[in-house]
Amino acid sequence: MLAALRTLIYPDLDVKQNYLVERTITSIAHPSIKAFSRMAYFTLETVPVPLECAVFLPPRITCGDVILYIHGGGWIAGDIDSYISTCRNLARFSGRIVIAVNYRRAPEHKFPAAVEDCYSAALALIRGKSPFRADEKHLVLVGDSAGGNIAAALSLMAADRGDFHVHRQVLIYPSMANSHGEDSPFESVRVNGTDYLLTSKRVDDYMALYSGEGSDYSNPYFAPLLAENLSGQPTTLLITAEYDPLRDEGEAYADRLQAAGVTVERHRIPDALHGFFTLPAKFAQVKATHNLIKGFLDRNSYGK
Repeated sequence: MLAALRTLIYPDLDVKQNYLVERTITSIAHPSIKAFSRMAYFTLETVPVPLECAVFLPPRITCGDVILYIHGGGWIAGDIDSYISTCRNLARFSGRIVIAVNYRRAPEHKFPAAVEDCYSAALALIRGKSPFRADEKHLVLVGDSAGGNIAAALSLMAADRGDFHVHRQVLIYPSMANSHGEDSPFESVRVNGTDYLLTSKRVDDYMALYSGEGSDYSNPYFAPLLAENLSGQPTTLLITAEYDPLRDEGEAYADRLQAAGVTVERHRIPDALHGFFTLPAKFAQVKATHNLIKGFLDRNSYGK
């Protein structure tokens, strides 16, 4: 596992100065595989901008759930094309339709553009403004890394605005706090923050590019751990990686949800680094995560 992940490790560039290089490296590390017959692109006519999406159909649809997948990439990189393999495998293993959304990325589009885009996409799916409608009980949010941050923020936003209710979410090694320096209360920032694929400095650089102004750092849609009230949040599956600087803040969010009376399943994947879910499905950690997601969705199903 470590050997495979080292093939994805690249120099710790100054992300704030080289974010375009970061995008290119992400595309190389996760090449697009477009020759997949059960995938199609479409556009959601949302406000303020139309959003490009892609739908992935499993070999056999086992229920009426529709997964809205929100990709990672530090809010600055990643897109549908670099996540084709990940979304295809999720559809295949879960037996559910997966829809991925190309939200606007930083630094060209600062916070809260990404959250607003994904919120608009969810609302459009629920209101039947796409070829693949999903009533709110059958819409599942799934996001990894920065996508997990956006998914959690979207759930908070939905509860605050009242347009719809998110019933289930899957957060995979999400970014949940607003600081990853020496003042962080999380031990994983210090023990896992230098020698692995994602460094603590890199996370803070991503957040600096994502933020529009200093006050963003105190906004729970920017860092969901800051939310004062988590009651009424969706039933949650939260997955962390053993050697990830974001491990402890993700698990702290699970603790906060449980304390608020939310049903939570939490799992720490052994011998895993941040980003492992985008590796080929043959890896044991990826297989285990697919099994956890399918089991969680099956146990918390709302039927056909």
